[in-house]
Amino acid sequence: MSRELGTVDHGRLLEAFSAEALLLGEVAHSASPDSPVPTAPGWTLNELLKHVGAVYWQVLGWIREGRRPELWREPLPGQPVVDFYSAARTELEVELADHDPASRAATWWSADPTHGFWRRRMLHETLVHRVDAENAAGTGDSTVPDDLAADGVDEALTLYFGHKLTTMGISGTRNGTVGFHTGGHSWIARAGPGETEAWRCSAREADAADAIVTGSPENVYLWLWGRVPVTMVHTDGDHELSAQTWALLRLATR
Repeated sequence: MSRELGTVDHGRLLEAFSAEALLLGEVAHSASPDSPVPTAPGWTLNELLKHVGAVYWQVLGWIREGRRPELWREPLPGQPVVDFYSAARTELEVELADHDPASRAATWWSADPTHGFWRRRMLHETLVHRVDAENAAGTGDSTVPDDLAADGVDEALTLYFGHKLTTMGISGTRNGTVGFHTGGHSWIARAGPGETEAWRCSAREADAADAIVTGSPENVYLWLWGRVPVTMVHTDGDHELSAQTWALLRLATR
């Protein structure tokens, strides 16, 4: 099992986070704050922006306090959500840039207790919600670059499927493996009663899985995050196992 974390270097992650966070704010500013978010049912654009801003403040707490913050920050009385978001974005961008990504930091993944974890996590938090915002605003013109999408597939599988589900005590009902191919990388996700794990592997190993999911990096990435329909990826083999992987990720990423 590979111990290498991520498929994109930390400089690229920070640069992409800055660009995506700025774009998310611009998209949200371009549409009505009451616009519903089709890819995040129950949310308006305003609620989506408030959520991302709160996540940014939470991460600033993790970095500055060296532990999980006790309080979930909300906008101050009368503070516009766009200002709440913009202030958090600006402070987080500076904070992430101020630290060597290899230096130690408090995180919620023991496999990566570094500041680099937060660069990667915040990029993908922002990127997925930028796609949500574009769907709400009706301006879904931007795409997800292949290198970032492939890295997002790696994070969704290794962090959320392979780690968070275990911490939540959630596992699958059927034993089996699902192989993934996209962007020149391959992975295996294995689930069953009492186990969920995922790792990067060779193409040959992934081809030996019970089900195989392929597609463009953007489509596989957004499918794993529940943002595009199953028709956007191609599945061979045991379709119930690939559906189980998707369903487990819905629980891990909600």
